Amino acid sequence: MDKREIARLVKEAFSIGKKTLVEPEAKEVLRLSSIPVPRFQVAKDMNAAIEAALDIGYPLVLKLVSPDITHKSDVGGVALGIKDAKELEEMWSQMILNVAEENPVAMIEGFLIEEMVPKGAEVIIGAIKDEQFGPVVMFGIGGIAVELMKDVSFRLAPISREEAFEMMGEVKGFPLLTGFRGGTFKDLGAIADTLIKLAEIVSETDGLKELEINPLIVYEKGAIAVDARAVLG
Repeated sequence: MDKREIARLVKEAFSIGKKTLVEPEAKEVLRLSSIPVPRFQVAKDMNAAIEAALDIGYPLVLKLVSPDITHKSDVGGVALGIKDAKELEEMWSQMILNVAEENPVAMIEGFLIEEMVPKGAEVIIGAIKDEQFGPVVMFGIGGIAVELMKDVSFRLAPISREEAFEMMGEVKGFPLLTGFRGGTFKDLGAIADTLIKLAEIVSETDGLKELEINPLIVYEKGAIAVDARAVLG
């Protein structure tokens, strides 16, 4: 974990008045913490997007990059499984129209061109500096389900590996990670490692108030953070 570089990135963003890190910046914090993320590039125009797509390879994901939009899917700012340059250009144009309609004053910093990773189990992991309790880490079954069911567990940070496994076992959706109805047993160790690292990042980084991965996609071996957000303060 490159704590010095993480601290520099956060301090630099904070010094220019940023209140949040956009997704590429939040993912850079994860990468510096040795948390796997998909390959990605940020493009400012279509020519750069096509070059990035050729470098990363199809199929890929296109995402809006804006400090003013937290939930990109809500404004049509995410497109999955893009197969070629024609579809990339079509979805790029459609996203600009979507944002103009849903949030016309939003600032668009660019677009994220990202590799499409295989499907797996989705979990959410977050850490926050609470005014009363201090650093706290959270685990839940991810995607939109966590917002619907509120099926999450919490611990004061930093946490041990044993506490990370306890957190997983406390949520009602835990069987989805352990072979429920013919599913495969997922890599709980990879989840535990991510929980421990996220708790450590937020606990030890001045100016970083909140860091969330939703979802972390978990496989039989390994896990990868496909979306991330960070709040400064």
